[in-house]
Amino acid sequence: MREICIGEKTIRVRATPLALLYYRQEFKSDLIGDMVKMQGVAADLTQFDSIAILQMIWAMAKADSHGQQFPGFEGWLASLENINLSDSSFLVAALEEATDGFLGRTKGKS
Repeated sequence: MREICIGEKTIRVRATPLALLYYRQEFKSDLIGDMVKMQGVAADLTQFDSIAILQMIWAMAKADSHGQQFPGFEGWLASLENINLSDSSFLVAALEEATDGFLGRTKGKS
């Protein structure tokens, strides 16, 4: 579990199997497959997909809130007052959580 900040809002995210399920149910796509597609972004910024990152964060936030009321993706986006995509800290934290949780990688391992 990690806490990330998007604008003024702190969001808890957790990469669990529930996040994979929520992602599939909401977006009709596989979260891991979409993560693999994101790997080329560092080499080619034209491949950056801000919505795909936010979808992944939403699914992990919903998984962290399991058993509690949680908004759908559009409602969740509406709750974010602003987002600074030039602040890579929340992007890095979200991708680290996803990598650690879904691919079993931890700090210090490649």
